[in-house]
Amino acid sequence: MADDELIVLLDESGRPIGTAPKLASHHRNTPLHAAFSSYVFDRSGRFLLTRRALSKKTWPGVWTNSCCGHPAPGEEPVAAVQRRLQQELGLSVEIAEIVPLLPDFRYRAELDGVVENEICPVFGVRVDAEPVPNPDEVEEYRWVDWPQFTVEALAGRAEIGLSPWALLQLAELEDHPAVATLRR
Repeated sequence: MADDELIVLLDESGRPIGTAPKLASHHRNTPLHAAFSSYVFDRSGRFLLTRRALSKKTWPGVWTNSCCGHPAPGEEPVAAVQRRLQQELGLSVEIAEIVPLLPDFRYRAELDGVVENEICPVFGVRVDAEPVPNPDEVEEYRWVDWPQFTVEALAGRAEIGLSPWALLQLAELEDHPAVATLRR
């Protein structure tokens, strides 16, 4: 993560109200800001589960959805998804392949004194390629069976702990019709 990367600050209704440095903004009183989450599926219908790099400031080493990030000032969320999939996982995708799933998702979570406080639209993506993870972003990854994974994760039986945002998102995505389409 670049030291000068900016996040877009939001008011309670989701309107941009300014920017702030990303690294300096994630702390106990993290301001509300724009983010995104993405769920990548392959042509076999498997879901790409990733483990955050151990060097990450927020949730290091935690298993989560395929890719998360923050749109740059003036950047559309789908363009941010496209950019971060390339940067984090080496996956090139066309914007047309990025499908909105949960456009109004919002959450707040805390771990070790660092708070995430985000309006975080969730997107689905289908790919034909194997990821090539950036080790500064992704510690490891697995392709998993979506139905089995969601059932086990939501029942607390997954062999791994998941990020709080992924658990909240899974509850809404488990039977989402667009996810079923992405998995075909």
